[in-house]
Amino acid sequence: MTLDSTDLVRAAWLAEESLLSPEVRTDGARSRALLSPDFFEIGQSGRRWRRDDIIAAVAESFAMEATLTEKEARLIDPDIVLLTYRLKFGGRTSRRSALWRHTGSLTCLFHQGTPIVD
Repeated sequence: MTLDSTDLVRAAWLAEESLLSPEVRTDGARSRALLSPDFFEIGQSGRRWRRDDIIAAVAESFAMEATLTEKEARLIDPDIVLLTYRLKFGGRTSRRSALWRHTGSLTCLFHQGTPIVD
């Protein structure tokens, strides 16, 4: 089932923001359901993370307030959306990008965080 573009963007934002919530970050099953099996991330440090590695790492993190601003979404394909935003999280600020795909369920394919140095 294909979502229309408005619903896809809305669902992707909800999923992206949920990945920052303590409830999802500390629940490996919930995180796994949102990350594609072939997911990878390039973190703020430049390190490349695979799905299971990032799930284990964020499960150990403590709850922090996340503030997303400068949110933009661009449809790449009828079932793929690129999200970009500015994130204030854990005392650091970064620019983020994420690719989300809907193929029956919505999963994140790729994520990148780039630190902002003020």
